[in-house]
Amino acid sequence: MNQRLGHIFLVDDNHDIRFYLSDMLTLLGYTVDAFDNAQAFLDNALDISPAVLLLDMKMPGLNGLDLQARLVAMNRKTPVVFISGESDKDQIIEAFRFGAVDFLLKPFNREKLCATLDKALALDRQRSVEFANVSAIRRSYDTLSNREKEVFMLIAEGKTNTDIAHITGTQPNTAKKHRATIYQKFQVNSTAEVMSMCRQIDLSQLLADD
Repeated sequence: MNQRLGHIFLVDDNHDIRFYLSDMLTLLGYTVDAFDNAQAFLDNALDISPAVLLLDMKMPGLNGLDLQARLVAMNRKTPVVFISGESDKDQIIEAFRFGAVDFLLKPFNREKLCATLDKALALDRQRSVEFANVSAIRRSYDTLSNREKEVFMLIAEGKTNTDIAHITGTQPNTAKKHRATIYQKFQVNSTAEVMSMCRQIDLSQLLADD
């Protein structure tokens, strides 16, 4: 796969448009998988990154909005760029409400298309990095004892050892030992690093997973 530009999933029921866009994007350095309907995409497309779904709005069977809704329900994060010859305002609003990156009306020029695809691919790369960071935090959090998890949450709030000892009913020296263990498991050296790390994740989700 071309890591420099990224992968395009093209879904459009018009054969001529699929052929033209696939050929053009491939020549420009993207990799492309083209599908003539939404169900074919759902049945065959791998969830890879960086990628973007270049999606026609009006198609027989599942239309573009239907496919977008399916992907949202599946929690699939591939960015979506809609293309359409004609769409009403409600469809455009609905597409953006469910997270579409952009909506291009046919005919569109190559420069506009590539700029939009590159923006969507950059977004997908950033999401992949964030997902990897969050996964690392979860793995480290899962190694903590119940008491260490409690202390971790207090450290994330910026609490001192004295504060933690008072809240947990222990001694400051005990809180200090818990802090040292937590730092070691998360491979950090300061409260500031813990707080910065925790800004990448909804801490309530960690509690819900316990």
